[in-house]
Amino acid sequence: MIRKLAFACLPALLLAGCQDPASTNQGSSRSEIRIVGSSTVFPFAKKVSEEFVNFDPERRSPILESTGTGGGVELFCSGVGANTPDIVNASRRMKASEFERCTANGVDGIIEIVIGFDGIALAQSQNGPKISLTVEEFYTALAANPFGKGPNTATRWPAINPALPNTRINIFGPPATSGTRDALEEIIMEKGCKTDPAVSALSDSNKDRFEEICHSVRTDQGYTDTGENDNLIVQKLSTNPDAVGIFSYSYLADNADTVRGVPINGVEPSYATIENGTYPGARTLYIYVKKKHVDVIPGLREYLAEFMRGGEHEGYLTRIGLIAAPDRLRNEMLGRIKALTTLNGAELE
Repeated sequence: MIRKLAFACLPALLLAGCQDPASTNQGSSRSEIRIVGSSTVFPFAKKVSEEFVNFDPERRSPILESTGTGGGVELFCSGVGANTPDIVNASRRMKASEFERCTANGVDGIIEIVIGFDGIALAQSQNGPKISLTVEEFYTALAANPFGKGPNTATRWPAINPALPNTRINIFGPPATSGTRDALEEIIMEKGCKTDPAVSALSDSNKDRFEEICHSVRTDQGYTDTGENDNLIVQKLSTNPDAVGIFSYSYLADNADTVRGVPINGVEPSYATIENGTYPGARTLYIYVKKKHVDVIPGLREYLAEFMRGGEHEGYLTRIGLIAAPDRLRNEMLGRIKALTTLNGAELE
């Protein structure tokens, strides 16, 4: 018999006032886990959900929605109760401003769990001319205002470096709401931008101007926002062999028969280079959980444990592209799940 959930005056939930959920817009009964967020983390969460149900067929299948990290965090932070998500998948760390929004809406107990690592891969069709880029070259091609010297007018790769293939700059990538886009700007573009000493100095003296120069992506035909669907970028590369795509390493690994990684600073995206941190696009993947929903939403604590099991070395998530976290970090995350240790927003940026 499936256990029904009612958000009432349960000590584990500690909802303000313990009012009738129907009248407080906290939603009606729910007996399945609801998950939103990153398109990058989505395939991993989907696989965990399948294993979660396979382990106990009486469990309800979690409801997953791929909204992008930014959109998922917004939904997650909208409040507590059955009509709000229990988990948000994130391909970058939660921002301080998002944490503050959560707190303002009563989401005041957030558990941050590192599930492993991934890479922001640059890729091209196996049929295209091979290209290798430095972080400076990639930034110069992608930035709206390279090094603050005016709008980007480069239309072909030799305008960036005469040694590059004489093809049009045609980059497919994620939208501004995507955690992959945030990580792209903060991890790869910023490294390229900082090769200019004068701009690098702005990171201390004028942070807003620094971010405007280093994080703004061009909006002309050099860059095409393809939405939250990384599979669509893979498809576009197959029909545009001169183009470069930006997506999660896991999608590169899954489609190695049709696309290949573009080396950055001479390092190709691979499991080994992401794990050891030598690949410039390596990043951390997260899930965030509402403490007030744990032990109230059926199976939520068990789902978190299943995510950790799948992400261990040689676990089933590593077979579909997740880079496993070191044992020390994994043990720390398992401790957080057991103790329901919540995030202190002071360390967020």
